Amino acid sequence: MKVILGVSNRHVHLKEEDYKTLFGDEPINKVKDLRQPGQFASDKFVTIKNGERQIEHVRVLGPIRNYTQVEISRTDAYTLKLNPPIRTSGQLEGSSPITIIGPKGELNLKEGCILANRHIHISPEEVKQYNLEGIKKVKVKIDGEKGGILNNVYLKILEPSLLEMHIDTDEGNAFGVKTGDELEIIELERDE
Repeated sequence: MKVILGVSNRHVHLKEEDYKTLFGDEPINKVKDLRQPGQFASDKFVTIKNGERQIEHVRVLGPIRNYTQVEISRTDAYTLKLNPPIRTSGQLEGSSPITIIGPKGELNLKEGCILANRHIHISPEEVKQYNLEGIKKVKVKIDGEKGGILNNVYLKILEPSLLEMHIDTDEGNAFGVKTGDELEIIELERDE
């Protein structure tokens, strides 16, 4: 089974009240649609910070969520001197603290910074179509000069979704792949 790849750079998701703290009454404007239905890259950027270390020009993704979260790569974590856990988006309990700075204000989060786990966005209809009921995670084969096998790729079953695998920039660079490349699911792991 083939899957299209999306390589995800560092980014921020914001809930309404936190967006207002950072940007006031400025509207969140779409720059371009992302592959997942309703998701988009916005025209808003923030600085993320831990102590004296910071990364500027981090894009805010839309739409507004019901939680605030910073997703970074392991390389970003080294830059910020953080050790965030690998998590599914929205699972923030026990995640790393981080400061987010916008043009109108600042957020000092006690938790909210994660390394996103490898995952495949898939709709319930696609789960049925590809006979993936009861599957929690898969292995994915990457061809090419720097190819290999990615273990522990979780299925993220959401409606609406389009079939797409997400990895971060560190993984993309390590395997020499880019957004739009086609990968192959080679092994399934059933729920216990």
